[in-house]
Amino acid sequence: MSEEVLLEVKDLKMYFENRKGLLGKQIEYVKAVDGVSFTINRGETIGLVGESGCGKSTTGYSIMRLYKPTSGQILYKGVDIASMSPKEVWPYRKNM
Repeated sequence: MSEEVLLEVKDLKMYFENRKGLLGKQIEYVKAVDGVSFTINRGETIGLVGESGCGKSTTGYSIMRLYKPTSGQILYKGVDIASMSPKEVWPYRKNM
């Protein structure tokens, strides 16, 4: 029996812009998630564990497209939802 891949996350990155300095001209990036990859097959359950502030929630928010990822792929049933607009991703989010 072959396993159906339900969700595949490839090299997910989520960086937040932080403006500093006079008039906010100096920009630095906070790397909340940097290079996360995993696969979930139908019927599987996974746990994402780590210390406070390590990016667990940001990973989840990015997968659900509550945040638009900086880069990477989020394949839900083979369809890359990472680059979709909020309107395009809505039908997928309802099923996730």
